[in-house]
Amino acid sequence: MDQKILDLAAAEDCQGLLQLLQRMKEQEVGALITRYALKGKEIGMLMRAIFKGSPCVSNEGVCLRLFVYKHCMQLVESGDLQSDVATDMIGLLMLEAHQLPGAALAELASLYVDAIKGGSIINGKSLDLFPTILTVLASQESLNYGGGHLNGEEYKKQLINTLCSSRWDPKCVIHLTSMFRDVPLSIEELQFVMMKVLRMFPKLDLQELPPLVYQLLLLSAKGCKKTLLEGIITFFHQQDQLQKEEQTGTESMELEAVTVPQDQLCHVEGTVILHIVFAIKLDHDLGRELIKYLKAGQQGDTSRVLCSFNIALMLSVARIHRFEEQVFDFLKTAIIKSFKDGQFQQNSKFLQDLIPAQCNVSEMILETVSNSVFGWDHVTQSLVQLGFIFMDSFGPKAGPFGKAAETNPSAGKTPSQQTCRLGAKILLETFKVHEPIRSEILDQVLNRVVTKSTSPINHYIDLLSDIVISAPLILLDSSSKVIEAFDHLSYLPLSTVQGLLKAVQPLLKVSMSMKDSLILVLRKAMFSSHLDSRKSAVAGFLLLLKNFKVLGSLASSQCTQALTASQVQVDVHMRYNASANEALCLEILGSLRRCLSQQVDVRLMLYEGLFDVLRRNSQLAHTILQTLLSQLKRFYEVEEDLLPPLKLEGCITTQGSQIYLQEPLAHLLSCIQNCLAWYKQSLSHRRHDNDIDDDDDEDSFQHDLEEQLDSITRRMIKSELEDFELDKSADFSLMSNVGIKNNIYAALVLGVYEVLMEHNFITSNYSLNQFENIISLFNRYHKLSDLLKEKSGKGKSPSSNKTARSLLSFSFVSSLLTALFRDNAQSHEESLSVLRSSNEFMRYAVSVALQKIQQLEETGQTDGPDGQNSEKIFKYLCEITRVLLWRYTSIPSAVEESGKKEKGRTISLLCLEGLLRIFNMVQHRYQNKISQFFSAVDVVSDGEGEQEDINVTEKAAFHIRQFQRSLLTQLSGDEEDFNSKEAQLLVSILSTLSRLLEPTSEQFGQMLTWTVKICKENNLEDVHFCKGLMSMMFSLHVLRKSPVGLLQEMSRDVHCRLGDIDQDIEIEEQSHFAMVNSRTAAPTVVQLILSQAEKVLEEVDWLITKLKGQLSSDKELTDDNSQMSMTREPAEKAIVLQLGTLLTAFHELIQTSIPAGSCVDILLKELAKMYSILTSLVKYYIQGYTGHVAHLPARFEKLVKLSGSHLTSQCYAFITYVQNIQSEMANFGGGPEKKKDKKKEMAAVTAATARVLRETKPIPNLIFSIEQYEKFLIHLTKKSKVNLMQYMKLSTSRDFRINAATLDAALQEQEAEEIQDEANEQASVGMDENQENREPKKKRRKR
Repeated sequence: MDQKILDLAAAEDCQGLLQLLQRMKEQEVGALITRYALKGKEIGMLMRAIFKGSPCVSNEGVCLRLFVYKHCMQLVESGDLQSDVATDMIGLLMLEAHQLPGAALAELASLYVDAIKGGSIINGKSLDLFPTILTVLASQESLNYGGGHLNGEEYKKQLINTLCSSRWDPKCVIHLTSMFRDVPLSIEELQFVMMKVLRMFPKLDLQELPPLVYQLLLLSAKGCKKTLLEGIITFFHQQDQLQKEEQTGTESMELEAVTVPQDQLCHVEGTVILHIVFAIKLDHDLGRELIKYLKAGQQGDTSRVLCSFNIALMLSVARIHRFEEQVFDFLKTAIIKSFKDGQFQQNSKFLQDLIPAQCNVSEMILETVSNSVFGWDHVTQSLVQLGFIFMDSFGPKAGPFGKAAETNPSAGKTPSQQTCRLGAKILLETFKVHEPIRSEILDQVLNRVVTKSTSPINHYIDLLSDIVISAPLILLDSSSKVIEAFDHLSYLPLSTVQGLLKAVQPLLKVSMSMKDSLILVLRKAMFSSHLDSRKSAVAGFLLLLKNFKVLGSLASSQCTQALTASQVQVDVHMRYNASANEALCLEILGSLRRCLSQQVDVRLMLYEGLFDVLRRNSQLAHTILQTLLSQLKRFYEVEEDLLPPLKLEGCITTQGSQIYLQEPLAHLLSCIQNCLAWYKQSLSHRRHDNDIDDDDDEDSFQHDLEEQLDSITRRMIKSELEDFELDKSADFSLMSNVGIKNNIYAALVLGVYEVLMEHNFITSNYSLNQFENIISLFNRYHKLSDLLKEKSGKGKSPSSNKTARSLLSFSFVSSLLTALFRDNAQSHEESLSVLRSSNEFMRYAVSVALQKIQQLEETGQTDGPDGQNSEKIFKYLCEITRVLLWRYTSIPSAVEESGKKEKGRTISLLCLEGLLRIFNMVQHRYQNKISQFFSAVDVVSDGEGEQEDINVTEKAAFHIRQFQRSLLTQLSGDEEDFNSKEAQLLVSILSTLSRLLEPTSEQFGQMLTWTVKICKENNLEDVHFCKGLMSMMFSLHVLRKSPVGLLQEMSRDVHCRLGDIDQDIEIEEQSHFAMVNSRTAAPTVVQLILSQAEKVLEEVDWLITKLKGQLSSDKELTDDNSQMSMTREPAEKAIVLQLGTLLTAFHELIQTSIPAGSCVDILLKELAKMYSILTSLVKYYIQGYTGHVAHLPARFEKLVKLSGSHLTSQCYAFITYVQNIQSEMANFGGGPEKKKDKKKEMAAVTAATARVLRETKPIPNLIFSIEQYEKFLIHLTKKSKVNLMQYMKLSTSRDFRINAATLDAALQEQEAEEIQDEANEQASVGMDENQENREPKKKRRKR
């Protein structure tokens, strides 16, 4: 039978075929097709023959064809056929589909829909036919559907709608998506399909997502790119969130949502990102759509835009050159904005209550770095680029004259610095996890360190240091790069050299070649002609001496950087040992001796660094002290009877006609004194531990040094100023060589006095004799210091009055202050009374402590021994704080002042200033040690028995109460006794300490209440005190709630104190804040009010921008409108309340007779800003009406009414007032009596005119803002059908005005002149009646 069918088809006998097929049953035809299909032979010929014998003109033919289609579809879907046979069959069916009538096509399409609903599509091969059927179906003119008729397009749309609304088997989703690529779809139909497939994502196995995404990306060529990208990003963001919740241990509310392993999820995300990037390379519109979507989302929820998946996707897209700049610009903007928003919100309780905290961007990006280990190689290169972009763009900037500006630690949390730190973290983490990229990161960091000599590079050196610590052995593979960087040391600034060497120091211990290369470079630098190169060499050699210990050296309490166990192992197997180190150190010391004959800067570096070397490498003590002793002998007068004991002539040198300091003798003595003191202490420790036997050589050596210092002390006390040629008649002017020489001598002698005072105190063991020596030395010091001040005071520059930096060490200052103020031991009382009897000496001790604290605050370290040891500095700082606190609180300043009047600041004021600086510094430089600090400075416990759990808020509150009592004492006394400087310092201290209080704590509430009470009850006319106190009140208030209520009350007070712009109006006398009086009201309080108003307006503006962003993202979710508007309502209400209260405050200020000047200028600017923000709010409601997602609340109408009645009308009156006072100022001062110098007069007029023009510039801006506000109100009126303009009066036309009062005055003046003329004329007529020419005059007078 089958052969007969084929023969008839070959003979083109259609009639015979028709008859034969009519005689056959459908099952027989089906069996025939199945048999041929399974054999894989001649199936195409058989099917063509069947189609020839079943023409579509008859019903039988159509039915047979339909049967063949259904049977073939089942056969193909069964999976029993070879793939090429199935493809041939489907191809033939596609070709013949155009012959089928509409009803048959509709039946086939319905069959497919039912099969998809029923889940009978297994391998999806039969789906290849579906697009052809849908395409042919769409071209039909009319089809029966539900008792009616539809055209083909409508029918196809209904089918697709039904299909997308039904349940799909997850197994066939990829096949269906692939199938839809071949279906011609409208944008609406494509949206249906996209949304359906995206909804299927959670139901699919994770491994099936990448191929599905690939099919969707191909499908997106037709459109709906944004829908697709948004769906993919949202899905993977949710998966990441579920993963995080599982890791943190929080149980998901959805029991179905079982998370997959993180590595599997990350691998899938990486593949999906690759597919998207590949699609973007082929279709740039997709890339543009991605960036557009991300930029739009930036205004709303940033956690969705800056999620880990998104960042990885963007960084991968950045590898495409066309999008590189756009992506990095977007990331820079988004991240700095996120940090700024976070800081903005953190500083305002008002915003914290309304907007939930933003996501942590740093965590998101670092999460991307950690996820990138799962095969995200396409991300790593961009991560490195991003890290360096952040560090380059947001790193510290260069200061004036190209100098590297020191970064102030107080600015450590600015958004720019947070972004820079994030860049460093990205690079460090990427370095740790990605081996191939390490050499590039190291290369780029070293390049920047070497090449950026004019800009600050501390952040790169810190990064390098972190890299070295994290992976020292890995860096050994790149040691050639570090050695290459060493070659540039001679040309780098000293600070860079020190930073670089300190960073790579751990590597020097494990790499012989690196150490040898460095020593070679440093030796060359030592012989360089450039001073900076030689200083760099000294810095390098000193670092090596500190870190290569000689056998037998004492264990040091401090190491620069900890070495890991792996490094120690390497150390053991390398040929380093203590004896080799000793040879190396002695060789280096030999090189350093060259410095003793070089410039003063090089010698200074050596003297300042040798103590640290000695402390770390105690076996070098003998050599170091011998070197220093031989240097001292060059300037020491051996004869005991000769005065002075030091040869100052050898300390200076002459070059041409200039005199320079050659030997910093005081620093040399300081170095000797510190080294000797430490050496004696270490010897006593070692003898106590029986480490060494008594050594006569060492004893005599130490004895010689002590003898010389004691001899210098005795003779310096005996020496008069005349012995140094520094008596009162000496010349100290810096214009002559003699004056310069005398200034150098004076500085040296003062330094020597200080060093000797420290030496005598340390070696005294509280001996009365040596304490008398200290006072004698101090008296000499004080006499010379006063002489210098007196002489320099006569000069022009006050800057020369600055005191030189003290040579006393920080540890000695701490010990001295403790002894002077806190030592109660009976045995010490007699000797200490010698020091305590001199008030000048005690003040000197406190002022030196203040100087050291100031230096520590600015640079983070101090001069002298242990100046860079942060642990010891912190210990001394705590001791000094305890003493200063006790001194200030125990001895009232009133008692101190009642004694003899002293020149300069009292000890109490110095103590206060020191405490202020310390409290500031501890918060910025020792944030993690604040509780330790409070425990150590506790005066009651005397710093002993440190408690483990310290409540910082309670401790801060305790100290706050102490300073509050002091301030109340100041305020309760007579006004003549009020010490303004002390009160200001107390307020500054209170303000600083209040930052340590938790804003939600009871103590914070008490502090705020107390401050408000002080402002309300005290009527002091001290402007600076008023400003400090009120600034503190506002800074506290904003952390609890918005300060608009305070601003309203203060504005009312200012209005009462300064009077109204209309002088006829009397204001009802009332006072909320006594601190606002006629002296402080303008400009101090007005400026404070306006600066706070500006902050409130900025907050409101930020909030409106956030709401606009939410509004635009809500437009797409129109089904959730009511819920979304409910979440926006609290913020809208808060905005209206803020603006309403602020508006009433401005209402008071613009009626106030504020004197001309900066206050008026700022007020006009803030009014313009107020109107701009009102306009912004109006635009927000217009946007809501445009998108049908907002309505107009009644409270907004009230705000508009208030702005019309209380602000706009008053604004125009205030503008007139401002112009009047400015014209008066312009006319004032140009009196007629002085007209001697025409040029000066013209210049004064020009200057006055320029000032008036400058001051009137804000007026047009304000008027423009008012008009813009009214313009958009008209727009909103049309949109909302609510008449908002009924509250606004017609704007004043300011081009031409008739001022009634001025007109009346002018008319009265004219009338008075006419009466005077008439009287004169009558008198002249009486004198001469014959003159007839008076008549015309009378006529003109009538006129």
